[in-house]
Amino acid sequence: MADDQKKIIIIEDEPDTVEMFAEMMRLSGYHVLKSYGGAPAISLIAEEKPDAVVLDMMMPGLSGMDVLSQMRSNPELSHIPVIVVSAMSMPQDIQAGLDAGASAYLTKPVTFQQLNQAVQKTIQAAG
Repeated sequence: MADDQKKIIIIEDEPDTVEMFAEMMRLSGYHVLKSYGGAPAISLIAEEKPDAVVLDMMMPGLSGMDVLSQMRSNPELSHIPVIVVSAMSMPQDIQAGLDAGASAYLTKPVTFQQLNQAVQKTIQAAG
């Protein structure tokens, strides 16, 4: 990993979606790590301290909302930008995600450009 290469963790329970998002981020020059669920994601985030997290909301076990609130309540992780990418597209879902501390909220299906712009913007804003 190049020193200036930004690190992204993708948290999503659907393997095809993880691979698609990972490929999008790799094409944009990011170093990508993957977690296929909420519970293992928390320790991965704490260990790796990524530049941003791409997070699905609907996952079995620990949901995206749980991951987000755990991150926001942990001083070591609270500053890490979180881009929510979810099929939950009702205005109240989006508002709940943003209120919980998401830096950006995208609804599926998401394009390469949408994801790339959201990640870039949130990393720059956090930097």
